[in-house]
Amino acid sequence: MKIDLNCDMGESFGHYTLGTDAALMPYITSANIACGLHASDPLVMEQTVRLAREHGVGIGAHPGFPDLQGFGRRAMQLSAEEAEAFTLYQVGALAGFAQAAGVELVHVKPHGALYNQAAQDRSLAGAIARGVARFSRRLILVGLANSVSVEAGQDAGLPVAREAFADRAYEADGSLRSRRLPGAVLHDPAQAAEQAVRIAREGVVVAHNGEEVAVQAETLCLHGDTPTALTIAQAIRQALRAAGVEVVPLASVRGG
Repeated sequence: MKIDLNCDMGESFGHYTLGTDAALMPYITSANIACGLHASDPLVMEQTVRLAREHGVGIGAHPGFPDLQGFGRRAMQLSAEEAEAFTLYQVGALAGFAQAAGVELVHVKPHGALYNQAAQDRSLAGAIARGVARFSRRLILVGLANSVSVEAGQDAGLPVAREAFADRAYEADGSLRSRRLPGAVLHDPAQAAEQAVRIAREGVVVAHNGEEVAVQAETLCLHGDTPTALTIAQAIRQALRAAGVEVVPLASVRGG
């Protein structure tokens, strides 16, 4: 049994540091690297790509809404053309740094509000998928399991990976609990590790209201900006290993 463990990274900006990328990198197998619109800048992008390369971690573009002040977590209403172009723009930027570092770009995972809106909005999901496909149909599009994001990627001819979250609470409909509500983020490493194991082994997550929700996933996400991110990552890796789940890069999971 195999699963990928991904983390959102490279979200510092200028003199401002967010997350502990260097400490987290040994525990993950895929890095979603911010592309400069919701967070990051060219120097941070380059440094994060190099850091991932040093640890043999798969590199992915993490495009978001153009909203540095809101960290890409505020809803925006983009036209389909804008969403497609913004996606292509960001993927191309990160791919440039990957090529310069001698590594391949493996996947694309939208960030924050862009990700969550696309999970429910077929038009937006389609625009994102088209933006990725225009760059390369070899890139894996990561989307929320059981959402229209995955369907849109398949329709665009892209390889897709269904994603579940180790450190986020779920609603009974399979959506992520809004960060505006209490209990949306799991800060307890033991709780996050337990959720990760249940998803990987049983394909089930317990929603905030106690209901069980079916979630089949090829990749698990943890957030680097969570204060307990490092201890969560360590707990997840230990728990998955004990449960007989091998943590491998996304390309290896999809390749069987």
